[in-house]
Amino acid sequence: MPLRRTLSLFVLLVLSIATLRAEEAPPVAFSETPLDTVEMVRTFKNLRIRRPLIITNAADGSGRLFIAEQQGVIHIMPKDEVEGETTEVFLDIEKNVHFNPRQNEEGFLGFAFHPDYKSNGKFYVYYTTEKEKQLSVISEFSVSKDDPNKADPASEKVLMTIKQPFWNHNGGTIKFGPDGYLYIGLGDGGSGGDPTGNGQNLSTLLGSLLRIDVDHQADGKNYAIPADNPFVGVKDAQPEIYAYGLRNIWRFSFDHKTGVLWCGEVGQDIWEEIDLIVKGGNYGWNKREGFHEFKNSGVAANDKMIEPIWEYNHDVGKSITGGLVYRGTAVPELVGKYLYADYVTGKVWALDYDLEAKKVRANYRIANPSNPPVVTFGEDESGDVIVSAIFGEYGTLYRFQSKK
Repeated sequence: MPLRRTLSLFVLLVLSIATLRAEEAPPVAFSETPLDTVEMVRTFKNLRIRRPLIITNAADGSGRLFIAEQQGVIHIMPKDEVEGETTEVFLDIEKNVHFNPRQNEEGFLGFAFHPDYKSNGKFYVYYTTEKEKQLSVISEFSVSKDDPNKADPASEKVLMTIKQPFWNHNGGTIKFGPDGYLYIGLGDGGSGGDPTGNGQNLSTLLGSLLRIDVDHQADGKNYAIPADNPFVGVKDAQPEIYAYGLRNIWRFSFDHKTGVLWCGEVGQDIWEEIDLIVKGGNYGWNKREGFHEFKNSGVAANDKMIEPIWEYNHDVGKSITGGLVYRGTAVPELVGKYLYADYVTGKVWALDYDLEAKKVRANYRIANPSNPPVVTFGEDESGDVIVSAIFGEYGTLYRFQSKK
């Protein structure tokens, strides 16, 4: 073989290896820049709320803030965040919800108001039922006809039940997208490492993000399948699936301005990640963890699996809490940035991501001396953000503000 050809092949081999390694590496190594102009401050200091996992609003012009406890009680928060001492109970289904603090990934995990709640009074919940072991329920409820501050507990209509093989990795976030459909985040079924391969199995709902139409019913179900769901008509695939290859989404949200679906994906051994979810996307679990092969059964980066936009390893934090893109007005420094946190270390960040260039500009660290174990981010009706952290049985709430 001529020397020139040998050298050319060698160069191509080196370039191929370099390209493969480049695909395996994150586009930007983890870094953080202090955001000294923003701080987290306590709010609702006079309230004791048990394990507040969901914070939301009804978008009905009432300005009410709703907070749901993992035990199964939804509260309407007082309008006075400084002096308020009592809440009003909107819905109490605690007797129907299974929650064990030693197996704390079950319970009341999701809550979303219908986009037309102001006119139809409907909202949706995701919880682990007491009626059967390790069974997740997605239900519809309605507000009372006599009192706008009370839901009707007798109005429950079960839309879907999902059997869970283990108590952990239940996901639980439910959100309405800009398209008016309900999105449901499910974990891979639990244990560790996805032992039954649910993440890459389209014949099970587990390990997926679902998308359903709650305004119609079809095929004997209390919901319908959107006609453009990506796996409609695919042999042996569950038509509810919108995206898959997911270990345990904790939490996902839609950017109110762009409609982009952001997801915090909890890792297994080393890597926590942030994904941008698209229709039909395969996010790699359990073959990929972050930008890396997962153990011996893992695969290299490829065009069939979508890589995250950001990751951090367990030297930085050990359990991501996905948040939302800030679109409020109180803290201009945060506008357009994705807020997220780590539950174990209490670190809170604001990720500045360029959607067009598909590149992280910066990752800002928001200092908080107490390093609270953040479990969720929510918004009030103005779009400003409230953060929930859990210390033992009770929660602590925070807002962001610009430093004076």
